[in-house]
This record gives sequence, structure tokens and C-alpha cells, in this order.
Amino acid sequence: MSLDALLDVPAPAKVNLFLHIVGRRADGYHLLQSVFLLIDWSDILHFERRSDGALRRHDLGAALPADDLVLRAARALQAASGTPLGADICIDKRVPWAAGLGGGSSDAATTLLALNRLWALNLPRERLIALAISLGADVPFFVAGRNAFVEGIGERLTPLAVPRQWLALVKPAAGLATADIFGHPALVRDTPAAILSGFLADAATPAFWASGFGRNDLQSAAEDRCPEVAQAANWLRRHFGNSRMTGSGSAVFARNGMDDQPLATWPVEDPLPPGWVGRMCRSLDQHPLVDWAD
Repeated sequence: MSLDALLDVPAPAKVNLFLHIVGRRADGYHLLQSVFLLIDWSDILHFERRSDGALRRHDLGAALPADDLVLRAARALQAASGTPLGADICIDKRVPWAAGLGGGSSDAATTLLALNRLWALNLPRERLIALAISLGADVPFFVAGRNAFVEGIGERLTPLAVPRQWLALVKPAAGLATADIFGHPALVRDTPAAILSGFLADAATPAFWASGFGRNDLQSAAEDRCPEVAQAANWLRRHFGNSRMTGSGSAVFARNGMDDQPLATWPVEDPLPPGWVGRMCRSLDQHPLVDWAD
């Protein structure tokens, strides 16, 4: 039986627990190592099937760019499958953008997974991941649906069991353009690469995750471009004892325990500056849509 609509479909964000730049390809792309961790801060999308092949995006909050990753993902899936169907796609944008949380990439991945189901295409996950690679470095991770050790330019994924964690996240008012950070002249590009087998052995112990392994090699460059990143990091350190930028910023997070309850509560007595957003997040063991593709 065909579906007419898929409503309230989540697109969860992610954090980079660390991000090391270990080299650079001849074409200029940076080689990284990171752990991507899904969190329970999500955009919500709604999909309604159209028979005329048209793709229409409807923004339920702030207006998004005219031709964003969601529409590009939908067009890529149309072209790859040859389907005559289209869709109305509504986006309730809740995850801040220009934050390093992967919100746009997650929206694109959810679009691939949802339209694959709505249009009854039944493309396997490997085919969707191949489409995802053409859309952006983070999109394959969200289509794969599992927390992962990430290498290359983001396309090499090794599923990784990460203990459930509490994370306090703050996004200052300012955003950051990824290209601006990767082009910073002071960016560290030669962090020694971790050996995957050794990393996986170390990561099998809860103590490893409590230690706050590694760093974000982009953070110094981001703080130079955007002083609010440093201010957010200081705010989190003051209340939670640690902080680290995620992705290429500008969002910053603090580890806040791995038990049923966070170690520290949100400091309501010290409100964030105007225009900043923050919340306590819990990590996810897997993507909510992980079973939507084989």
C-alpha cells in the first residue's frame, strides 16, 4: 500500500567529540579523524507525496536558503531512481545552523530516507550513501545511522559504540562559515593520525569517554574569527568544568556525565547573552530512522 505522507520525521544533530586534521589531499580537501555522536536535538520534517513530480519546500520557521541541501537531496533521489513522483517538504528548523551540529546535512539525510520510503523506491542503504556523498561530507554519516569513528573527508565510517552521554550545548548568536575556518592560515593540519585498531581498543572502556580524548583542531582558528566562540567556551567551563567546539563551530559543548542524570543542572542563575541558545542534550545510540533502509 502506497503512502501519502510521512509526518513528524526527525533529523537529529551531531557533535564531534574531537576533530583532528591529519593531512590534506592534493585537491585541497582536508583529511580528518573524528567521532560523530548523534544527539537528541532534532529538526522535524513533514513529507507529502505529489504525483506531478514537483518538489516544494515550505519553511515553518525562519526562511532557509532558496536551494538548500533538502531540495538537492530530493532532486538527486529523483534522478537516481527515475521516479515521476514529487513531494511537499515542510521543515520545522530547531537545530541552529552555522553551528557545526550538522543540521543541514541531517535534514538532507532524513529527506533521502523518507522519500525513499514515501516513493516506495526501496533503494538499499549503500545506494543512498552513494547519493549522500555527493551532497556533503556529513550526509553519509546520518544516512548510515550509527555513531562512528570518521576518517578521510568524512566518507569513511566505522560504527562505534559510545556510552550514553549528557552534553551541555551553547550556540552563540554568531555563526561560522566552514570554508572560512578551513582556510585560516594558522590552522593546524598535521595532527598525528590515530591507528584505528588502537583507538577502538581504547574506546572499549568507559574511562576513555570520561577523559575527553583529543581536541578540535579548528577551535583556535574559529575563536580568532569569532570571539563569541571563546566566550561560549568560557561560559561552559565556568559551569561544567570543560568545553570544546563541535565541527567548524560556532556551537560549543561540555561533557556532563554518563549516568541516568546529568552531573550538573543548567545554570538558570547565569542566563546566556541575547541571541544565544543552549540546552542540555542526551546522546543517541542510533539514528531514529536507522531501520528505514536495509
